[in-house]
Amino acid sequence: MAGTAPPLPTSKTPGWEFTDLSGLDLDAYPQAVEGDASALDRAEFVLQAPEGIPTLAQVDGSVVEHPDSPQPSGNGGARPSEPLVTTLASALERYPDLVGERLGTVADSEDPFVALNDSAWRGGAFVYVPAGKRLEDPTQLLAIQDAGGTSLSYRTLIVLEESAEAEVWEQWLTSDRAGEGAVFNTVTEIWVGRGANLRYVSAQGLGENGWVFASQRAEVERDGSLDWVALGFGSERGKVRMDTRLAGKGSSAKVTGAYAGMGSQHLDFDTTQVHAAPATNSDLAFRGVLNQKATAVWRGMIRVERGAQQTDAFQECRNLLLSKSAHADAIPGLEIEADDVRCTHAAATTQIDAEQLHYLRSHGLGEAESRSLIIEGFLEALAERLAEGPVRTAVSDALERRLDEVLGLPQGRG
Repeated sequence: MAGTAPPLPTSKTPGWEFTDLSGLDLDAYPQAVEGDASALDRAEFVLQAPEGIPTLAQVDGSVVEHPDSPQPSGNGGARPSEPLVTTLASALERYPDLVGERLGTVADSEDPFVALNDSAWRGGAFVYVPAGKRLEDPTQLLAIQDAGGTSLSYRTLIVLEESAEAEVWEQWLTSDRAGEGAVFNTVTEIWVGRGANLRYVSAQGLGENGWVFASQRAEVERDGSLDWVALGFGSERGKVRMDTRLAGKGSSAKVTGAYAGMGSQHLDFDTTQVHAAPATNSDLAFRGVLNQKATAVWRGMIRVERGAQQTDAFQECRNLLLSKSAHADAIPGLEIEADDVRCTHAAATTQIDAEQLHYLRSHGLGEAESRSLIIEGFLEALAERLAEGPVRTAVSDALERRLDEVLGLPQGRG
C-alpha cells in the first residue's frame, strides 16, 4: 500500500483521542489478492444465519460464492426491474448510472480510511431493490480475511427505492490463517428511499490481533425506516463509525449494538444520529461487556439541524466491567438547532452488582454461575429490543457464545 495511504489521524484529531494509531504502519500490509474458497469452512461465524439463506461471499480479493438466483443483465445503464444482489464491481460495470448515482455520496470521503477504501476496494457487495419491490428472502453478505499480514478493503452499497423492502445480514470475519494480524478497512453506504423499509444486521468477528476500520453510513428518506443491528466482537483495535441521517420528514431509525472484549482488546465506536427533517425519530442503544484488560470507548452524538422540529431522539450506552483492569468510556452528546424537540441520553459503566450476586448465591448457585446469569441478563435486555424471529434468535445465540469466550467457559454449555 506504499504511496496510497493518506495521513493517519493522531491523538489530536477530533474523534481519535482514545485510539492510538502510532503503532500502525499501513505500508507493511499489502493488499489481499486472490482468496481461497475453503475459508468459508474455516471461518468462525458470529451469526448463524437461517439455513439456505442466499449468500454473496468474498474471501480476500475474490468472490467465492454468489446467490443462486439469476442475475439480470445490464441494458445500457438501465435499472434492473427486479431485486438484485451481486458484487459491487459487477454492478458498476453493468449499471454504471445506477451505481454511480449513489456510490460515494453517503460516506465521508474526507475520512482518510474512506479515501483509502475508495482507491483500493475489490469485489464488494451491491444490493438493489426497485420501487415497490421486496427482496423475498433475507440475504447474507460475507467478507472473510484469510491471508494474514494483509490489508483488505471491502465496500458495500445498499439501495432501496421508494416503498421497497429488504433484510440484509453482513458479517466481517477472519479465518484460522489470519493469525499474524491484518488490516480490515470497510465502507458501507445505505440509502433507504421514500417509504422503504430496511433491516440491516452487521457483525464483526475479525481476528483479535488485527485492526478494523469501518465507516458505515445510512441515509433515510421521507417515511422510510431503518432497523440496524450491530455486533462488535473481534479485532485488537481500530474504530467503527455508524452514522444515520434522517433526511426526510417522518423517517425513523432504530439502532441496537453490542460489543464484548477481553485480553487487551480496544473497541472504539462512534455513532451519530442526524435529524435533518421534521417529525423524525431515532432510538439507539449500545451495551458492552469487558473482561481482563479490555478497553472500550463509545461516543454518541444526536444532531438536530435547524428546521427539524418535532424530533424525537434517544441514545444510551451501558457497560459492564468484569475485572478491575477493564475500562470503558461512554460519551453522549447533543447538538440541537431546533426548539420543538425531545432528545434524551443515558450512559453508565458499572461492575457486577454485589447484591444481585449475593441473592443468587443465597439460593444455591455457585459464584461462576451467578456471575454468568447476571451478565446474560444484562445482554439479553438488549436482544429484547429486537422483534421475535430469526434475527433475535441469532443475536441472542451470538451474545451467549461470545460471553462464554469472554468468561473462559466451555463452548456450547447448557
